[in-house]
Amino acid sequence: MTAEDVTACYVYGVVPDDRTDDAVIEDLRPVGNPEARVGFVRHGGLAALVSEVPTGKAIGTPEDLRSHAQVLDAMAAAESPVLPFRFGTVLRDTDSVVEELLTEGREDFSLALERLENKAQFTLRAQYVQDAVLREVLEEHEEVRRLREELADVPEPAGYEQRVRLGELIVNAIEAKRQTDFQEVERRLEPLAHAMISAEPAAAEGLVTASFLMEHGQREAFEEAVEELAEQWRERVELRLLGPMAPYDFVSDALSADKEAAATAGEGGG
Repeated sequence: MTAEDVTACYVYGVVPDDRTDDAVIEDLRPVGNPEARVGFVRHGGLAALVSEVPTGKAIGTPEDLRSHAQVLDAMAAAESPVLPFRFGTVLRDTDSVVEELLTEGREDFSLALERLENKAQFTLRAQYVQDAVLREVLEEHEEVRRLREELADVPEPAGYEQRVRLGELIVNAIEAKRQTDFQEVERRLEPLAHAMISAEPAAAEGLVTASFLMEHGQREAFEEAVEELAEQWRERVELRLLGPMAPYDFVSDALSADKEAAATAGEGGG
């Protein structure tokens, strides 16, 4: 028997036992082993999404990462609460999944899934159209226009201080716009969501990346609000909405909230 013949159990996440539907996952490609099948290991009212993976083969290809997300997102799209695990979670076998995961984590997982019931994540990525936002800055800031005109015919080595000043003014102006536009995103979308988490943009043209924990019943209203925002900002901001997907950005909150509540109850009882 070779190392590639030995298999372990790859774990995608956990769902309630009564929300398992083989039809949702039967055609999905598993992580690390295209010949395997994604299935469920059930115990104590919970079900782990699993598949066999060779122990002698490294995982982590882009296709593996996509497969991990596709399995979890398929459950979310089927409106099942799902607790996603980090990519690369592997246990020895299905018995280990039952003993080390579903038994030991039963209380925490069950409470977290209750909190995620009827919810899925949507992620909004917004970035500026550079030419459009630069035109706005030029129209709104006289000093930027003046410096730009003064430097138009100045050779590159000359006018260093003015160029630095011009760059600072443009960066500050775009940052001010970013703050204003982010507040508009919050105003329009946050009231429709159960929770919202935002991250600083990684690129200079980024406006915001925001994740929303949405109740399924609010999905239509939320998507309409995003469409209205896209129309309002047409040609100046590019919006991309992803979802429904597993609540990746809200797992920690779903787990820790229950622990905090238990701690608070314990303090009150003392």
